[in-house]
Amino acid sequence: MQGFVLSFVAQYGYLALSALIFLENVFPPIPSEAILPAAGFMSSIGSLWLPATILAATIGSLLGAYVLYGIGRVLSQERLERLMGTKPLRMLGSEPADVSSAIGWFRKHGQVSVLACRCIPVVRSLISIPAGTSGMGVARFSAYTFLGSLAWNTVLCTLGYAAGSAWESASANATQAIDVMTLIVIGAIVVALALLVAKRAVPAIRNAVRSEGAE
Repeated sequence: MQGFVLSFVAQYGYLALSALIFLENVFPPIPSEAILPAAGFMSSIGSLWLPATILAATIGSLLGAYVLYGIGRVLSQERLERLMGTKPLRMLGSEPADVSSAIGWFRKHGQVSVLACRCIPVVRSLISIPAGTSGMGVARFSAYTFLGSLAWNTVLCTLGYAAGSAWESASANATQAIDVMTLIVIGAIVVALALLVAKRAVPAIRNAVRSEGAE
């Protein structure tokens, strides 16, 4: 993956980087932590300029987010979950639960979650869908997405820039750290769902027991 990124960006420059990050946002299984440190390394050797690299990546992020935002505007949650459950998207790593978790996060934390979620694994791309579904204004969505993506891209590009020739190790370390964060987020979602089920089930069980006792 890294070799392809280096050759593709070396040949087509900032446009290639924007295209790769665009695809990473539309298809989350494509890892930004494999793309951005490589771009940062290329900036360290003078092939790219770091501020322009970060900006190009952020523009790609914003354009990719618009695609998912547009999908959210035209599809209901139920249709989105069915779509995510289709075989082609499941092969890409998508799950119906990803949609419900992103929408649940959005409803709980409000529109500002678009800003925060750009730096959180699992939902960083999918958060654009509930933003569109809820009818969030384009201007506010654009501002939050741009700022959140700018922060994420700055960290990973700068990591590759600072690592220099050791950027592949830095990328691997970033991948491991993000995988851990992903497991934490998934674990938190599972725990929250379990607590919700328990909260609803316990009163129902109590009522059933009382009814049997009364009989």
